[in-house]
Amino acid sequence: MNINTIKRPKPRFQTAYWSSLNIQAYGRDNLYPQRMFDLIRNSSFGGICCDRYETFIEGNGLRNLAFSEYECNRRGDTVDDLFRLIAQDMALYHGFALHVNYNMMCEIVEVNHVPFQDCRLEEESADGKVVYINVHPDWSGHKTRKGNVIRVNQKNVKKVHVFNPRKNVVLAQIQKAGGIESYRGQILWFSMDGQWEYPVTIYDKVATDLSIDEGLGNVKYRNVRNNFLVAGMLIHKKGNSLGIDENGNEIEDDDTDAISDSLETFQGDENACSIMDVTIQQDEDKPEFESFEASNFDKKFDTTEKSTCMRIFSAFGQEPWYRILNGSLGFESDVLTQAYEYYNSYVSRERRAISRVLKKIFTHWFENANPSDNYDIEPLQYVSVENNQQIKK
Repeated sequence: MNINTIKRPKPRFQTAYWSSLNIQAYGRDNLYPQRMFDLIRNSSFGGICCDRYETFIEGNGLRNLAFSEYECNRRGDTVDDLFRLIAQDMALYHGFALHVNYNMMCEIVEVNHVPFQDCRLEEESADGKVVYINVHPDWSGHKTRKGNVIRVNQKNVKKVHVFNPRKNVVLAQIQKAGGIESYRGQILWFSMDGQWEYPVTIYDKVATDLSIDEGLGNVKYRNVRNNFLVAGMLIHKKGNSLGIDENGNEIEDDDTDAISDSLETFQGDENACSIMDVTIQQDEDKPEFESFEASNFDKKFDTTEKSTCMRIFSAFGQEPWYRILNGSLGFESDVLTQAYEYYNSYVSRERRAISRVLKKIFTHWFENANPSDNYDIEPLQYVSVENNQQIKK
């Protein structure tokens, strides 16, 4: 079939221009990162894979321990604290943002993490450059402070210069702001999809499967908590004796000709194996007990669940863990060690990007915070009982 005759797919990701704020919208409604965050956190398999992805990006932390413990802002956050937040944003959004402050010598004296989902790019200038990063604490416009909604408008959106550590540029920005006290600093905005390109999450390709996984979880929940789980029904004629009470008197049926209790009494795991009492008007001579078997909806979705799980694990490059989960690979130490080695190589690109950005900032630091010039991230290692004993020796 010719490519021109194939049904054209709809764009997966779109940007738009918001003239009121002069920004590039992140997705059609400007809420792409927020919607993807909700999607990944509502999926059990997706959340597990994303957490593992983040853990391997972070690894064992920065190799230079002295540098990782260096305090990098007035709040006392260390570089390691900063790195942990960077790894989290990288896993969730494939990008991150850092805010830097300068002194009068145009040297960087402070760096802080900026939530990546709070950042939006300014519209490009005529020469294709982005001058400002726009920051708002909640682009959906629902967050409140002191009971007041922080609306998405020019008053509440802060415009911060993009990262450019050249001293003449920083000095010009300080002078334009009216002095160092009024200067907002700069934001180093990084995207794995390229400069001034909104990144697409690593799990965007399985967005549909993540939604399916959430739906399957809802079915399982309702199957256990709301399903009809009675052991059986006791059917008897109106007026029949139901037995003898503790005083030796016959227990007579009441005059109702319906189910003895509300149907909710017989639903869910807490009411499982109960007996439903049903009164009828036909002329049966004796009570009758009829077993009741509830429908199990889980089995109807077994194939869907397996294929959905496989695609989500594959999107994160975690096929070894999927095979371990399915039992096709053992849970031996060698298998896990190989899985760790494989996934360390898988996330090496993200680690290199973080190392380059940290070096870019601390090269212009006001003092030599990292004399070794080592910004490498130590890979995560699988520690079993055997090799842990060898390490101690």
